[in-house]
Amino acid sequence: MERKHMSAFALYQTLSTDVSPTATKPTRQVADKKKRKKENGANKVHTVKDQLKPERKTKRKKLLKSPQREGSLMGFTKDEACVNGDGEALDALLTDLAKVNNSRDRASKLFQWLINPIPAKSFFRETWEKKPILVQRQNSDYYRGLFSTAEFDRILRQEDVQYGVNLDVTSYTNGKRKTHNPAGRALPFTVWDLYENGCSLRMLNPQAFSSTVWNVLSIFQEEFGSMAGANVYLTPPGTQGFAPHYDDIEAFVVQLEGKKHWRVYNPRTDDEVLPVLSSPNFDQKDIGKPILEVVLEAGDLLYFPRGFIHQGDCLPDAHSLHITISSYQKNSWGDLLQKVVPAALEIAMEEDVEFRQGLPLDYLTYMGVQNSDKDDPRRTQFFSRIEYLMKKLATYSPVDAAVDQKARSFLHDCLPPMLTPEELSSSVQGASARWERGQVMDVGAQITTQTRVRVLRAGCARLCSDGEAVNLYYITENSRVYHKEELKSFEIKAEHTDAIEFLIHSYPNFVTVGSFPCDSAKDRIALAELLFERGIIHTAEHL
Repeated sequence: MERKHMSAFALYQTLSTDVSPTATKPTRQVADKKKRKKENGANKVHTVKDQLKPERKTKRKKLLKSPQREGSLMGFTKDEACVNGDGEALDALLTDLAKVNNSRDRASKLFQWLINPIPAKSFFRETWEKKPILVQRQNSDYYRGLFSTAEFDRILRQEDVQYGVNLDVTSYTNGKRKTHNPAGRALPFTVWDLYENGCSLRMLNPQAFSSTVWNVLSIFQEEFGSMAGANVYLTPPGTQGFAPHYDDIEAFVVQLEGKKHWRVYNPRTDDEVLPVLSSPNFDQKDIGKPILEVVLEAGDLLYFPRGFIHQGDCLPDAHSLHITISSYQKNSWGDLLQKVVPAALEIAMEEDVEFRQGLPLDYLTYMGVQNSDKDDPRRTQFFSRIEYLMKKLATYSPVDAAVDQKARSFLHDCLPPMLTPEELSSSVQGASARWERGQVMDVGAQITTQTRVRVLRAGCARLCSDGEAVNLYYITENSRVYHKEELKSFEIKAEHTDAIEFLIHSYPNFVTVGSFPCDSAKDRIALAELLFERGIIHTAEHL
């Protein structure tokens, strides 16, 4: 039996703001044990003992028809043990991580905190891109400090939040998903009125407004080697804001406040496993039964891969605030090959006469769809020739150049690093040059051959060849707003490329400017000054 939802739009039209929306409790479904096996390329999910708060158990039992139904909200993949974990406050964690010398280690530690107590290695080996997983902690403070409704309100009051750009107002009722965005700036007076009348709020790029979300995502992008994004969802009690659908990203649903009832479904066909694009909205009748049904409470985490259909709705007794952290959009082997194959074919046609030889004079008489049912030996020969050339094409594949193209796209997607206190004090961003007492102070700090430097972060810059020129691309001047700025780069002289590679490969160690493999001390200092001014390197000691 499907849950009967109140119409968010109807609430907006007919109810006064002092009337609380109501809804019936969701029916909790349990999959037949015989069906708990791999379907459509993905694993069914077992259920384990329910751990809802004791005061809710009396009401919950009224919905159970048999002992087997108890615990149906606690969904786990097959043979996965129940995981529970304790964490430290996020602000304390970020302070500790700022002291970690290597930004890659920093990223690994933060990701481990996100999914704790699941070991990261086993997560990427057994779960990533394969199946959903759930962490229920019974610790409402675990993610405290990441984002809050108070922060949501502050952003509405202090920042230029635009409907459709930074904020969506949505509803899902009677099987229909609607967007209710007014025009212009989203001001608290209107936004909170829409919320009180049953509409969900989706903040599309919280990293542009929240320094904590910016910090966390800028660290995660090093763990994933792919853009890390986020949306924040605030849903009123007893409502649903979005229709069932699947996404083209790996999703980590982090419950921050309140609670939300989630249902997750297997991909419907093999073609929808790890899809290239997100789906349209689905009707309930088209998605089957959920493999996982759970109520997330503050401190809980739900992960599901791209292609897994999902929907979430609020129970009548609490609002829900969650942030979905996402990554791995358009980051597949196929996406890389889309860059490799055209370039390989261009090279092959330039260098190999076999790719330039003409097609058979009569190939149109036996090839093509209208001839596909013909039993013609010439068709066999034609396919053999294609197979031969495709295998040969691999030898012309400029894989490194294609990877650099992907890397440039990634660098453009990246958030700028949020600097630690140590990084700030030793980089151009924290330089003490200033106007004071009617004059300029502390300018002209010199870099010498004895100055020790390193790149700011492990992945903050990349050396790429663009045909005749070699350029250094970097993220330190990126915007917190997605693609607001063009990707930053500058040309590197041929005699300086070895020094750039030396710097990048030396990370996380500091090296002296005098150790740069350049022709002269003057060249070494000039290169170091250029990189320092662009924010790409920082010094071991304050200049």
